[in-house]
Amino acid sequence: MWYSLGRFILRYRLPLLFALIIITAFMAFKAAKVQLSYEFARTIPTDNAKYIAYQDFKAKFGDDGGTLVAGIQAKDLYTVEKFNKYAQLHKDLKTVKGVEEILSIPEAVTLVKDDSTEKLLPKRIFNYPYTSQQSLDSAKAEFENLPFYNGRLYNLKTNTYLMAVRVNRDMANSKYRTILIDDIAREVKKFEQGTGLQVHLSGLPYIRTTVSDKIKKELNWFLIGSLVLSAITLLIFFRSISAMIMSLLVVGMGVVWSVATIVLFDYKISLLTALIPPLIVVIGIPNCIYFLNKYHSTYKETGDKEKALVTMIGRMGIVTLFCNIAAAIGFAVFSFTRSAILKEFGVVSGINIMALFFISLIFIPVCLSYLPPPKKRHVKYLDSKIIHLLLAKIERWAFLHSKWVYGISALITVVAIIGMFRIKSEGFVVDDLPKTDKIYTDLKWFEENFDGVMPLEIVVDTKRKNGLLKSLQPIERIDEFSKYIADRPETAAPLSFVEGLKFAKQAYYDGDSVNYVTPTEFDVPLMKNYLKGGGTDNDSSTSAATKNTTFSKLLNTFMDSSKQMARISVNMKDIGSAKLPGLLSDFEKEANKIFDSSKYNITFTGGSVTFLEGSSFIINGLKESIMWAFLLITLCMLYLFRSFRILLCSLIPNLIPLVVTAGVMGWVGIALKPSTVLVFSVALGIAIDVTIRFLVNYKQELPMHSNHVKHTLIQTIHHTGLSIIYTSLVLIAGFIIFCISEFGGTKALGWLTSLTLVTGTITNLVLLPVLIYSLAKKTASGKE
Repeated sequence: MWYSLGRFILRYRLPLLFALIIITAFMAFKAAKVQLSYEFARTIPTDNAKYIAYQDFKAKFGDDGGTLVAGIQAKDLYTVEKFNKYAQLHKDLKTVKGVEEILSIPEAVTLVKDDSTEKLLPKRIFNYPYTSQQSLDSAKAEFENLPFYNGRLYNLKTNTYLMAVRVNRDMANSKYRTILIDDIAREVKKFEQGTGLQVHLSGLPYIRTTVSDKIKKELNWFLIGSLVLSAITLLIFFRSISAMIMSLLVVGMGVVWSVATIVLFDYKISLLTALIPPLIVVIGIPNCIYFLNKYHSTYKETGDKEKALVTMIGRMGIVTLFCNIAAAIGFAVFSFTRSAILKEFGVVSGINIMALFFISLIFIPVCLSYLPPPKKRHVKYLDSKIIHLLLAKIERWAFLHSKWVYGISALITVVAIIGMFRIKSEGFVVDDLPKTDKIYTDLKWFEENFDGVMPLEIVVDTKRKNGLLKSLQPIERIDEFSKYIADRPETAAPLSFVEGLKFAKQAYYDGDSVNYVTPTEFDVPLMKNYLKGGGTDNDSSTSAATKNTTFSKLLNTFMDSSKQMARISVNMKDIGSAKLPGLLSDFEKEANKIFDSSKYNITFTGGSVTFLEGSSFIINGLKESIMWAFLLITLCMLYLFRSFRILLCSLIPNLIPLVVTAGVMGWVGIALKPSTVLVFSVALGIAIDVTIRFLVNYKQELPMHSNHVKHTLIQTIHHTGLSIIYTSLVLIAGFIIFCISEFGGTKALGWLTSLTLVTGTITNLVLLPVLIYSLAKKTASGKE
């Protein structure tokens, strides 16, 4: 069949080439319409309970991840020159398109009791620009007498100060988000140059945008780098510019088709699908090497170009088909998960790895048919003394030192299994960044001085309309729970409408900070009218001026319109997915003690909770995908070889590399997280190629050697080993380029996949022949 297909391709080479060009032109047209995804990747399905809770929260209270924070450390901030410039920074940031609100010291307000109108009216504390140090000192004293701002806008112990900048959600999730962040950074830079102070920037909008832009820029360079490195490697191997260009055109078409597929499925480029083009390059080059290697070796034996081309397709067609099927399965199983980002990655990568097979099968023979026969220098690599010496050593190990092969394999596997039990499953929001990166150091700065910026939201549902204000019990319970949270080292002091009530009580009692406590039953009747005018209620008597203050807007976001639900907003440290469940469990236990479950429902949500759920969901999904991939590849191998003996021989050399990689992760201390779990499916899909190529060649050669197992294995080691080594070198070179990344996840994908491929090459060239020979000796068909 495959030989007939080879003759068919050569006979109709021009129409097939024309059809391939037309399809690629159409794909290029579609690929040009690809769009980037600017929304934070949805890692959990829409019917997940935590996802639903988060969406309900955002519907009632708004997005919790839209605040960027800017912090400084200065002992002399309250000097006229420095403070005026700090106030000017507030004004400059307010002019940036996309900035909605800013909470900062220069615009801080206090509440003043007006007995004539029975209202608490907002009053700005600082009236800048200042010319008098005395006036500024007076305003500073008034400001620092307000506990509400302590720990939120400043930390006296460390002389640190914070601005909270709320950005437009739609703009932060659009292509303009980079412009928004750059505009903010430009104003910050201007302030730094004018004052000599260093500004620390953080918050989810800043982290997400900056990290996403960095990764996408890196992946563009990696695509170029993998193409250049592949080109150099091909040129070194084949010493043929035409072979190099032909191979690059194959992977180039694969890249175009992959990007077009994203458009055709109405997807967008995400951080995960952006990995596909470099992966297509790395996976596509081996197809070219195996086809060229068989073409060159056959032409060298026969001297007949057309016969060599037909033999190339006849011998390598089925091998390449099943290799691509195995690789496609390794990626396509992600589409079985319910995570949108993984599903998209699986669909696009699986389809285009198979598309690579058809591109290679048509384009390579057709191109070679139009090119002149290979010259002597083009096939010189077939006689590489170094490679043949290495293959001769592999042969001796396989047949003369089989016990050593088994012993070393067993020892390495045992050590690796022990290492596997040391693996921790843990992820952080910024753990892929190096510890010296400014994003990482700035985040740690905020954790040290303000106990973090990661959002955690707690919703207290009283189960009845106006339940928050009908009695003091909900207020007292929320305050008690907030104090418990504030005492934890992982979290900052929470913010809720109760803090607003405490602020209002302090104002009612003429600003005495001793009265910054929750109102009592004695206070409520006295303060009732004042609270209606203080911006904590949506009463129609509230003045427009009061409603428009930053403070009143802030308070009105902490109760829903029915006054049934209250929001407790907490900033916390990036403590990681391993510690976060324990922290949330402690919070839930304390909440159950404080709040009567018959009267209250307590929900924990926010960006931190969804991050934890997303990380767990991806890791579990990837684990399941690996099992599905292994099962499906096993079925393919069973169908291909129709032998349980061969199946057993094929699985062991591919299990060991995965176990070794997992063991190394455990011994080195690399945590199991989405970026590292991905390695196993990628490596499995690629490493199985070596096994398939070896076994198919062995199966094809066996009848030619009168079913003599030993002679067939020797021939297979020398014939297939050459292309396996060259292909493995190209694959390793293609993945190792990811190691120059500054992101831990991308770097791990590079060196861990390379490690798996190295181990897989060794086990398939050394252990696999030993297994086949050992089992063959126990059967009647095996011949000595």
